[in-house]
Amino acid sequence: MKNKLNYILAALLLLSVSACKKSWVDNKPFGTPSTAFFWRTDAELTKGVAALYVPMRYESTWGRDLFWVQNASDDLIVGRTKADGENIKNFIPSGREGYLTGGWNDLYWMLSKANDAIKEIPNASKASEAIRNRSLGEAYFVRGFAHFWIAYIWGHKDQGVPFDAVENPEYGKRIPPQLKSVTDNYAQIISDLEKAADLLPLFESYGGSDRGRAHKAAAWGYMVKTYAYWAQYDKSKWQQVPALCDKIKNEGHRALITGKTNGKENYQSVFTIANNWSSEYIWSVTSGVEGGSEFPGVSLENKGWGIFNGWGYFQPTLELYNEYEATDPRREVTILKFGDKFKFFGQERSYYSTNSLSGFQINKYMEPFGYGSNGNASTNDKINPSGDYPTTMLNLSLMRYAEILLFKAEALIEQGKNGEAAAPLNELRTRVGLPSISSPTMDDLKHERRVELACEWTDRLQDLKRWGDFAKINAPLHGRDHTDKTNPNSPFVVKEVWPARTFTAKKLAWPMSPDEVTRSNGAYKQTPGW
Repeated sequence: MKNKLNYILAALLLLSVSACKKSWVDNKPFGTPSTAFFWRTDAELTKGVAALYVPMRYESTWGRDLFWVQNASDDLIVGRTKADGENIKNFIPSGREGYLTGGWNDLYWMLSKANDAIKEIPNASKASEAIRNRSLGEAYFVRGFAHFWIAYIWGHKDQGVPFDAVENPEYGKRIPPQLKSVTDNYAQIISDLEKAADLLPLFESYGGSDRGRAHKAAAWGYMVKTYAYWAQYDKSKWQQVPALCDKIKNEGHRALITGKTNGKENYQSVFTIANNWSSEYIWSVTSGVEGGSEFPGVSLENKGWGIFNGWGYFQPTLELYNEYEATDPRREVTILKFGDKFKFFGQERSYYSTNSLSGFQINKYMEPFGYGSNGNASTNDKINPSGDYPTTMLNLSLMRYAEILLFKAEALIEQGKNGEAAAPLNELRTRVGLPSISSPTMDDLKHERRVELACEWTDRLQDLKRWGDFAKINAPLHGRDHTDKTNPNSPFVVKEVWPARTFTAKKLAWPMSPDEVTRSNGAYKQTPGW
């Protein structure tokens, strides 16, 4: 239970975190944060800014709930009976679903607290200039990052989302205005991320205790993504992307993980605890056995074959499985199918599922569950012993360098520079041992983006929407129905596991809660199409 923050009525005033929130502990490099602090010294700024990151590990944000809008793509199905999730999947939500309102509230909490920090940090007279600048950069990053997620989920070309900045003279004296267009939100996000990038250090300048804080490459990365989403309404924004991508590589020192024995190991190593902070890292939910994103456990087999309490959500479709080229090792790393070998608490198992409606499971986040011995969950020190909060020591990646390469390739293709797009696209293909493409098309880009980033927090549905590929959204989805769901070698038939849906251009953004609209006394309008 946690107190839900009403952004509209509070008008971004100082809010407090309910004591019912789980504390941010274990492997959280900035210590236990609090919102009850003074903005004076280096230590107080360091601790105060740490509080801004707290909602990143909530179930209502990147633990699970923000993924429900991504689950509405053609890559995944709900997995277990869950009415609110099914309403979102079927594009019939009321807007009151907790999976929507929880994320809305906590994202606006982050935005509000970032505003507080931006106001107070410059007045920290006892803090060093270096910590003051870094802390201010973190606050601008968090404001831009939270604003980005709000904007792309609920923002529409014909109607933006509410936003107010502490720099505005009327801040705190009015209901935050609903911006005219989501492109106005994107413009503000770019402004904040530019300020963040100017103030933040490079990732490698952080010591181990500060890993997980915002850094220059993360700010540049979300600028790239913001421009890419903006470009669906204004193609000229693609012009900004290639140079930013090069900055991330050359100045931010980000790069793909390579040099392993084969292509499969190159790719698989990305999703390991040992590489939480690799060269491919740009931004993640820092996680540990008692704090962080519970998403690995959320996507694990329901009840974990009687060994650990997985939740069994978000199951891959046959459409996603068939998208991969036959020799692409990323398929096996991403998806478990009946008969596939994997390690579970120290023992090798062959995959089967009595839970999966599609006959598949996400495999990318399984590494933490491989540790231990004798199939005993209590011998594994890489996971939370409670399956009710199944966090692990694997950080949840929200953006990695591979996505930057894909945005660069897309930007070049959109500008008619298909030959130049070959280099970034083929970096990804070469890493996994696939042949190069000399002059990639948008179809090549769409394929590569889908298979490289599948089942990650990169939003396949948003891709389909911005590309106008509505037929793929609406098509029925399929899986494999095995005759004996406890036998890894059981034969199967292909079966429709999700019926055709009705998505139209009128529903390009998700609905706000009608209660928020009502409480605004006419200041806010519902998302167009709803």
